[in-house]
Amino acid sequence: MAKQQKNKKKRKQKLLYRPVGLALGMASGAVASTLFAKAWAAIGNGDAPDAMDEEREWKEILLAAAVQGAIFAVVKAAVDRSGAVGVRRLTGTWPG
Repeated sequence: MAKQQKNKKKRKQKLLYRPVGLALGMASGAVASTLFAKAWAAIGNGDAPDAMDEEREWKEILLAAAVQGAIFAVVKAAVDRSGAVGVRRLTGTWPG
């Protein structure tokens, strides 16, 4: 019986955390985009290349994709972890 209540509580917490997670996800995307634009301005020539940009070379396109992916992954992990820690501080339980 206690296990059922614990599982029910976890499901409820996940549902309650979902809007927070969505808001944090949107915020992390905006932060990551800004960081990528600044990083690319420092290492690249002009705007970041698009994969379909015919005038750009493979190495420039792949470098931009790798830098963008790394920045987005790090920002997402930092924001997700911070959100979970914040929820635990407020509620005393981990949201996952």
